[in-house]
Amino acid sequence: MPLEIENSIRRYREEAGLTQAELAARMAVSRKTVNTVENGVFQPSVAVALKFAAVLGEPVETLFSLLDDEAQR
Repeated sequence: MPLEIENSIRRYREEAGLTQAELAARMAVSRKTVNTVENGVFQPSVAVALKFAAVLGEPVETLFSLLDDEAQR
């Protein structure tokens, strides 16, 4: 079974008072990238995950976490 990853991007983006478009501009990615990661449609590359962390001022481990085995069932 592939590993499931959840994220807290929306929460920290909203706490920072940023729209998806504003966050995307600061990260130099498209708004669609922010949207699809935020909604769990796809998992970001390490580079993009690090950009989220840098712009939002949070450690990667705070923004992204593995679901435990129980949650994946």
